[in-house]
Amino acid sequence: MERNEQDELETGKETEHKFSNHNPKLALLLSVIPGLGQFYNRRFMKGAFFLIFGAAFLITLYDFLNIGLWGIFTLGTQPIRDHSLQLIIQGLVSIILIAFALLIYGINLRDAYKDAEKLKEGFGIPTLREAFHNTYDKTFPYFLVGPGLILVIFSVILPLGFMLSLAFVNYSLRNTPPHNLLDWVGLDNFIALATTSIFQQTFISVFSWTLVWTLVATTLQIALGLFLAILVNDKRVKFKRTFRTLFILPWAVPGFVSILIFAAMFNDGFGAINRQIMEPLLNISIPWMTDVMWTRVAIITIQVWLGFPFVFALFTGVLQSISDDWYEAATVDGANRWQKFKAITFPHVMYATAPLLIMQYTGNFNNFNIIYLFNEGGPAVRGQNAGGTDILISWVYSLTFQQQNYSIAAAISMIIGLVIAVFAFFQFRKTKSYKEEGKVY
Repeated sequence: MERNEQDELETGKETEHKFSNHNPKLALLLSVIPGLGQFYNRRFMKGAFFLIFGAAFLITLYDFLNIGLWGIFTLGTQPIRDHSLQLIIQGLVSIILIAFALLIYGINLRDAYKDAEKLKEGFGIPTLREAFHNTYDKTFPYFLVGPGLILVIFSVILPLGFMLSLAFVNYSLRNTPPHNLLDWVGLDNFIALATTSIFQQTFISVFSWTLVWTLVATTLQIALGLFLAILVNDKRVKFKRTFRTLFILPWAVPGFVSILIFAAMFNDGFGAINRQIMEPLLNISIPWMTDVMWTRVAIITIQVWLGFPFVFALFTGVLQSISDDWYEAATVDGANRWQKFKAITFPHVMYATAPLLIMQYTGNFNNFNIIYLFNEGGPAVRGQNAGGTDILISWVYSLTFQQQNYSIAAAISMIIGLVIAVFAFFQFRKTKSYKEEGKVY
């Protein structure tokens, strides 16, 4: 055993002496050509991998990348032959591939420099088996995450990048590829939203209604869900399971089915709301489908009906987790029902459910189904190219599939994304549920 330790010590000294003049900067410089730095470090398998990868990348994808980068900057030069939309997509894919290649290239440079430093410090060159195990231990998590990351890049980031690109080109019904070439127009589409009369008026109206719709409908469904959950959770209420089942039933019915049924019930001519309720009891007929105000009241009512069962179920579970001892202690201290609710019930419910409630607001901000299925965003409003109940997302749908004004629709989609991102960011920052333990302040 002593002889083995002595042999290892002598081998280490020989390695340290052999590579004492090894230059990490030279290894880094040689790695400008992938793999040469690894060859300099006597890491031949690793060097071969980087060299083959770099050569294969350039040989295989050079033409694709060349056309992609040319296309995304020029968007084509000859109509019919060049398709601007395809060139944008190819350009975005080229940028993603180049970013991936640069990442590998950076790893190549760093690896050569770090290995050279280790050799200079006296570390030996690992055997092929040791190198394989070291690489496996360090990169195994990345092999697991890699397929999911690639899927996210090409199924989320790429379409998002394409949509953002459309916001900065002149893509419309009158300027459609491949018969016409698109041009980069910078911020012209956003300026048109702010300055063009019809877009300016429509955007202000739709954006204002979107905010009102989101705040009112979501707040009402949360308030109703909390109110019913507190009532059912009261110890004096019997048949709790029956009430909970009844209140959750609207959630069990598919949303689009409920919306279509309500659309028929609110119909001005034959709807049950007017024919069986309003006219016999109050002798009035309300224009639910043709008057903007009443249509908005109707869809808010429907959304409250559709949304409160989920909130009710959520709050019911949280309320059952609150200890009765706290309420008993509050009773001893002389607190009334409102004080118990304000000091115990409400804080605990909000703390446990705040992230999901924020998702309720962001979900209703983009709640396309109820707007379109109930009345297709109508009724029409004079001087606007959106209906009286259109929210931003349904207006984007109308601009895209009915008016074919793709660039303006993409610009509005970008604004929607920014509004939701900013709202969610600040709300989550203030939500204690998302703060680490010990950092809640």
